[in-house]
Amino acid sequence: MTTPARPRTGAFLYPWDVDGDPAAPALLAGLGVRQVTLAAAYHSTRALSPRHPGRRVVTAEHAAVLYPPDPGRWAGRRLAQYPAGDWAPGDAWARAAEALDGAGLDVHSWVVLAHNSRLGAEHPDTSVVNAHGDRYPWAPCIAHPEVRALLVDLAAEAAVRPGAAGTELESCGWYGYAHLHAHDKTGGVPLGERDRLLLSLCFCPHCRQGYADGGGDQAALAAAVRAVLAPVWAGTGPAGDLGALEAPALAWRARTARSFQEAAVGAVRAAAPPGFRILLHADPDPYRCGADAGTDPAHVLGRADGLVARPDRLAAFADTPPSGAALAANLSVVGGMGGAAGRLAEVARRALADGATELRLYHAGLASDADLAAVRTALSAL
Repeated sequence: MTTPARPRTGAFLYPWDVDGDPAAPALLAGLGVRQVTLAAAYHSTRALSPRHPGRRVVTAEHAAVLYPPDPGRWAGRRLAQYPAGDWAPGDAWARAAEALDGAGLDVHSWVVLAHNSRLGAEHPDTSVVNAHGDRYPWAPCIAHPEVRALLVDLAAEAAVRPGAAGTELESCGWYGYAHLHAHDKTGGVPLGERDRLLLSLCFCPHCRQGYADGGGDQAALAAAVRAVLAPVWAGTGPAGDLGALEAPALAWRARTARSFQEAAVGAVRAAAPPGFRILLHADPDPYRCGADAGTDPAHVLGRADGLVARPDRLAAFADTPPSGAALAANLSVVGGMGGAAGRLAEVARRALADGATELRLYHAGLASDADLAAVRTALSAL
């Protein structure tokens, strides 16, 4: 009887989890993972680094590239990439990647695109604007031509770092209302998935023009969104229906996301060597906003080499994958963040049965020693 091959398994990691910690690469290799998806462009965060010999809490104050950006690419542009501060000095990505490669691990870049609070704070015109006129500085509008150019160039530069065998593009589409912000106070009114979508519809000048070009009435649409959300704010019921105004608005957003994803993947493909793998963090609902951006399953799997998705969202992708496409289930293993390292073997088997061909573990740098011990046991059992 032939023993099934262990699925290709990777773990997410920040450069600061490895840079300056000589023990980290061997520890990660000993887990049983084959790949590390190493952040090359990342949003602001406060993160624990529980095993690093020199630190425990890392504060990344703003979205940044974690390597020296190419001055020739960004010189003279109003919108440009921000270098990291002391949380990732110099070429932290390259130092971490070299150490991981030395331990026999494949290194892929992890690139966050449409999520950048500093960009929105310094250039308010770049942000998504909701139907009430509120700007979301963390959410660059992918319909804005300068934003698209910035993010497509970021994809090409940050993905194809020396030593990377592939990349995973996160937030490659619309971002919107949902966001963990400093001292968030947004839980007073429960919001359903449709409520969050309505709050994420953008009414910046570029999107208003896009709605109009598609035959929609942008002023009537904004008024309708405000009206159907009124019961949500009052606590008397869910959001109502937008009627005939909804279809052209959603069609505009789907076309915009689709063309942005094509451009980002195309830019990476043009910059990358042969055999470089491009995966998108994705959701099969074309209107979903966030890190796992909404996509058309058949379309995205015809452009990228695969995708990374929550295990409960895999089935829609698994119905239509081309031959050789990677479907990676994103599994949380950090107990303090709701992950289930102790049940990883069970959860992984279920994901593989639902169509996953690979596994991703979020997040080896944030996990406790006990979580990592459970990961090691689970992977040896697969």
